[in-house]
Amino acid sequence: MKKTNAARLLDSKKITYELVEYHVDEADLSATHVAESLGQNVEQVFKTLVLRGKNTGVFVAVIPGADELNLKKAAKISGNKSVEMVLMKELLGLTGYIRGACSPMGMKKPYPIFIHETSLNFEYIYVSAGKRGMQIKINPKDLIACTGAKISDLIDS
Repeated sequence: MKKTNAARLLDSKKITYELVEYHVDEADLSATHVAESLGQNVEQVFKTLVLRGKNTGVFVAVIPGADELNLKKAAKISGNKSVEMVLMKELLGLTGYIRGACSPMGMKKPYPIFIHETSLNFEYIYVSAGKRGMQIKINPKDLIACTGAKISDLIDS
């Protein structure tokens, strides 16, 4: 298994994690599919969303895979009046990652990161390793320490 930027970053910080491969379905890049492929609870498979705020610019939200981001909550938490998802064609240039393989770690630039509070309910969660077909299994506290993420309420309860 070839290491990704995210894995190398974790190695450099001596953070314990596990790289986990899964079968990619190009027609279904959803976190729900990833969870099913891994045989894991979708609540523990988190997706990484990249947004742009009118005031603060680009930031990242990490939320449970089956949930939808609440844009109003994301705007408030990030210090914006309004936010929108970045266009898919911008994703690679901004982060170094493509759709379906965006990791909250190892991006081209250090963007503010907000992770949904339910991540702390688990001993470990899964996030993209930065490559389709590969996830990182990690303790959420280690992910937060590595990225400087802020714990937030980002979804409709």
